[in-house]
Amino acid sequence: MVGSAGSNEKVNLLKTKFGFDNAFNYKSDTDIAAALKRCLPDGIDIYFDNVGGATLDAVLLHMRRRGRVAVCGMISQYNLEEPYGVRNLSVVIPKALRVEGISFVDYFDLYPKFEEDMAAYIKEGKVAVVEDIAEGFESAPAALLGLFSGSNVGKQLVVITRV
Repeated sequence: MVGSAGSNEKVNLLKTKFGFDNAFNYKSDTDIAAALKRCLPDGIDIYFDNVGGATLDAVLLHMRRRGRVAVCGMISQYNLEEPYGVRNLSVVIPKALRVEGISFVDYFDLYPKFEEDMAAYIKEGKVAVVEDIAEGFESAPAALLGLFSGSNVGKQLVVITRV
């Protein structure tokens, strides 16, 4: 399993805390295609996309035949006046790729069971949790903006008040 993150600290977390085999910093390793080739020399079978844009474009070229792409977000494309147009979509046909969008609303009925299972996994140490906690309601705007600049490490939370 290979991941990418926007800081060396996050890359280190992927490898040490979350069990990734490899990871790269997409901000310092700007040639995404070269990073993919280095980390995944045999290509990609399954890609879970939260980024879109140029990253998705590079990944499509590096997919193996009959690979699968699950698209659940495109953070690089949000709030742009002119979104990046995916240029390598033509490889979907010769590589026989399956590209499918995933939305949580399709699985909302499963949420109670997910919450129960996930709580148990966290207690048992089967799932690692990293939280970035901002204190106070007044810190909420900066915490939100931090999501788009990548300044948070882990799940961003805002604690309004402590009991």
